[in-house]
Amino acid sequence: MIPFLTAAVILGILSANLPGISTAVEGILQPGLTLSAKRFMRLGIVLLGLKLSLVDVAELGWKTLGIVVAIVVLTFAGTLILGKALRLPGDQPILLAAGFSICGASAIGAMGGVTRADHRATVVPIALVTLCGTLAIAALPALKGPLGLDTVTFGYWVGASVHDVGQVVATAQTAGPTALAAALIIKLTRVLLLAPMVTGASVVDRYRRRHKANAPMDRGTPTKAVVAPGIKLPPLIPLFVAGFMLMIVVRTLGLLPSSALEAAGIVQDLLLAAALFGLGASVRLRSMLRTSGRAIVAAMLSWALIAVLAFVGVQLI
Repeated sequence: MIPFLTAAVILGILSANLPGISTAVEGILQPGLTLSAKRFMRLGIVLLGLKLSLVDVAELGWKTLGIVVAIVVLTFAGTLILGKALRLPGDQPILLAAGFSICGASAIGAMGGVTRADHRATVVPIALVTLCGTLAIAALPALKGPLGLDTVTFGYWVGASVHDVGQVVATAQTAGPTALAAALIIKLTRVLLLAPMVTGASVVDRYRRRHKANAPMDRGTPTKAVVAPGIKLPPLIPLFVAGFMLMIVVRTLGLLPSSALEAAGIVQDLLLAAALFGLGASVRLRSMLRTSGRAIVAAMLSWALIAVLAFVGVQLI
């Protein structure tokens, strides 16, 4: 079974590469697809916060929470180093790092928002994180027996290593409801780290822009302590990240009935599906395969990195 959001990416890619419809995608449909890829992604990320309760996270205990945080941080740092070592262009290293360490396409969209990356720059990272997450649906269940994992430990491994929430569900449910429950709580704890990770990136980006604005024109010109006119610094905490954190508080306090949460979940899936379809429609397969060889290598190494770190980590839980 292909997860809903993964299917949205695939359909978007097909629409951009099949004869006939690709003409409309590149023409009359382009403004709407661009709007979906940028605005709908952020709205979907805000509603994603309603899936998280701080009470559930607290029940994991400090040891488990610390292990999950370590897996995310080490994967993020390792992928960032890999991307830079392979000389990936632009923001690809940090976008891949966010996607593989936290929550797939949603994290890439959020990180792209704070780094002011063109939405087309997110296409390759999203395509690669979607590919690896889809491969995990088949690969991880096949490894459960050879690795000697029991049901709960397998669920933890899936939650700690698979990228998108839908892909986690599709992978963990192969081992039954107990594995699925274990996978989801670990996965949603990873999603919780989206806010501090993206906020940290926003702070770094803000500092970088301020430093660039204040850089002297030449060695004889002193550096001023003000931002140059026309240089617009990004907000310290992006609005959609603040909205994401607010929704976590709303869910934790139980301010919404279950029916409202279910409706919000449906809207969130539709928004993210529309955004991912729009991003997928930016993919030109021939161009991507021709120019993204190093990104593919980085993605595969990052996938292996998080799988190994997660496996080691869950043995300690």
